[in-house]
Amino acid sequence: MSLRNEAGLSTGLKQRHVTMMSIAGVIGAGLFVGSGHAIAAAGPAALIAYAITGTLVVLVMRMLGEMATAHPDSGSFSTYADRAIGHWAGFTIGWLYWWFWVLVIPIEATAAATILNAWYPGIATWVFALGITSVLTVTNLLSVKNYGEFEFWFALTKVVAIAIFLCVGFAAIVGVVPHSNVSGAARLFNNGGFMPNGIGAVFSAMLTVMFSFMGTEIVTIAAAESDNPKRQIVRATNSVIWRISLFYLGSILIVSAIVPWNDALLPSHGSYQRAMELVGIAHAKAIIDVVVLVSVASCLNSALYTASRMLFSLSKRGDAPTGLQRTDVAGTPRAAVFASTAFGFLTVIANYMMPDYVFNFLLATSGAIALLVYLVIAVSQLRMRSILEARGDTIHLKMWCFPWLTRGVILLICGVLVSMFLRDGQRVEVAATGALALVVVVASLLNRSYRKARELSMTTSVSVSSR
Repeated sequence: MSLRNEAGLSTGLKQRHVTMMSIAGVIGAGLFVGSGHAIAAAGPAALIAYAITGTLVVLVMRMLGEMATAHPDSGSFSTYADRAIGHWAGFTIGWLYWWFWVLVIPIEATAAATILNAWYPGIATWVFALGITSVLTVTNLLSVKNYGEFEFWFALTKVVAIAIFLCVGFAAIVGVVPHSNVSGAARLFNNGGFMPNGIGAVFSAMLTVMFSFMGTEIVTIAAAESDNPKRQIVRATNSVIWRISLFYLGSILIVSAIVPWNDALLPSHGSYQRAMELVGIAHAKAIIDVVVLVSVASCLNSALYTASRMLFSLSKRGDAPTGLQRTDVAGTPRAAVFASTAFGFLTVIANYMMPDYVFNFLLATSGAIALLVYLVIAVSQLRMRSILEARGDTIHLKMWCFPWLTRGVILLICGVLVSMFLRDGQRVEVAATGALALVVVVASLLNRSYRKARELSMTTSVSVSSR
């Protein structure tokens, strides 16, 4: 029987598992492919969009780290919101976060299936999608150690791929790579300058970039299932600055110096593939397809894990069916994994069976959840600090310039949400997410009333029976 934490979950994640998750957990297909859209929209100034967004993520992770080191919990920010803001906040953000990752499952499964279908066109895309989801479900059902092991090798592959890309890209820029269609870093300033489409395009790209960082917070959830969660969270939080600087800012700088921002193939081929093609690397598409396949498998693996742990935490707090808090002899919350996977399979099937506009609407409901998560973390930390200090708890990791930076982050996130609502292309996402959040808030109030009524009924029954 494995060692358990206070919640009853296994502590089977090793230090190398959590370390590699913290290093590469934020790296997804959005960096390898999606960054091309940001550069095409804002030009080389997309680097500013990534820098601003990266700074926001660093600050949010610092706030989350402060709370998580004081009280490691698989419910992470949902639990802290429950304590610092109120039951409705923890309930709402927990279920919204679960919904976000359940919808990630069909997106990543379809992306992986599309790559595999290109290699083996005789097998239908939906077969690959269900197949890869099934395989990763099994790894999540066995034990948290299996999840950690798969994620370790996925993450290591991504880190090695980016390291090689940065080295090859830099060598091409300085003229070391022969037969390269690259000449120095002049493309950072040619074709209309560093900011060819103005500051508005930079802010527009920032809204797109924001969602590529979603997943940074997973390490605080996973750390609760390691043997020394506080130490792991401190390390992960302290390393987030260089991780974002190297992997994201470094990559965008290299790509922008190699690929003209107005290259017609940049959005469709993706930033990494197009950069490698211009450098003269043979089989660039095949190489990037393998890396992207690993990345989406990693994201799918994490989506299954994260959704199940959030559902488990909600159940432990009485905000989800009580049966979902059961764990097996290995300390794995199988019921929560099965429930999340079942919804994941349904969304995978829905992606192929439903009309496009129906599934697109479902995706729209998760469009602003990342920002709501960041907002809840900031507000929770603003209130939690006084709670921790009043109880005399040791704060192992403190937010910088408290409370001014925290308040600044809250204002920035609110500003981004308003900007999204004012933009035609993103207004539907904000409205749909807001409508879903309102429904969940109402559900939280009903859940609270039901629990109070049940407690009152039980108290009355005990009182009557004792007479």
